[in-house]
Amino acid sequence: MDFSIAWQKINQMGRDFMALLPNLLFGLVVFVVFVFVARGVQSLVERLVQNRHQSQSLKLLLSRLSYVSALLLGILVTVTIMVPSFTPASLISALGVGGVAIGFAFKDIFQNFLAGILLLVTEPFKINDQIKYKEFEGTVETIQTRATTIKTYDGRRVVIPNAELFINVVTVNTAYDMRRLQYDIGIGYGDDIGQARQLIIEAMRGVAGVLADPAPEALVVDLAGSSVNIRARWWINPPRRADIMDAQDRVLEAIKNTLTAHGIDLPFPTQQILLHDQTETTDGNRKTQREGWPAGPGEVPQSRAEAQREQAEQAAAAPQPEKSAD
Repeated sequence: MDFSIAWQKINQMGRDFMALLPNLLFGLVVFVVFVFVARGVQSLVERLVQNRHQSQSLKLLLSRLSYVSALLLGILVTVTIMVPSFTPASLISALGVGGVAIGFAFKDIFQNFLAGILLLVTEPFKINDQIKYKEFEGTVETIQTRATTIKTYDGRRVVIPNAELFINVVTVNTAYDMRRLQYDIGIGYGDDIGQARQLIIEAMRGVAGVLADPAPEALVVDLAGSSVNIRARWWINPPRRADIMDAQDRVLEAIKNTLTAHGIDLPFPTQQILLHDQTETTDGNRKTQREGWPAGPGEVPQSRAEAQREQAEQAAAAPQPEKSAD
């Protein structure tokens, strides 16, 4: 076998590699330099945004973006040095060919990334804020470029894509320093409404954590079936979940004890059950009514069975028409 052709090709590849070796070494040195430059740019950005009022997640995002941008620039310069035939224009043209396919493939990723950037810039909520999104409610742990994680009140982690949070309604429970709570209390119809309202307000004022300004309120909101409902409203600070539960526990206990001590009734719904113990024969007979109502005096309408029996007797006694002979 003649190996001369193969040897010539291998020899040519070796000469090409040796000719390219200086470019490879120089490109490697340039890449290492750009790695240090990227770290320096990242440190500089972190120092620039250190004293500003942006959120911690936004500061981390800006530092990472600066590092990645400098590193990508270094990769482009390194590839250009190692492969002289490669130019940024050729990279752009190559990306243009597959840009549509890449866009469709990574549409959700790009959408969540852009939504994450906008959430970090606009800051509708921050880390440690307590938010509610659909059926999920908890404390914000992290705001990343792809998704936001919250820790629910029962100790679970929920990962929500940023695009969902950006285009849908999100309730921020800790957006303001104060929050108003409310609860409906029912009193009896025979109780004094003015006295009950005054007692409820005094009970709320005596609870630690209830703000004096805005002042607690007690408003009549409903004349229900078995009670007059008074809505107790009070403000707390801070408005976190644990503070809400503690304040509500203390307020309701104080209201109940105060109203009970002053003889205010706290009725509960009652129902009356009427037992129907009639048979088909006596159903509807007002003289023997047994559905919880007294029997009717004097002449009363017939029962259903009596009326049906009388109609049957009348129909039987009526003369039948004669049949004509054919």
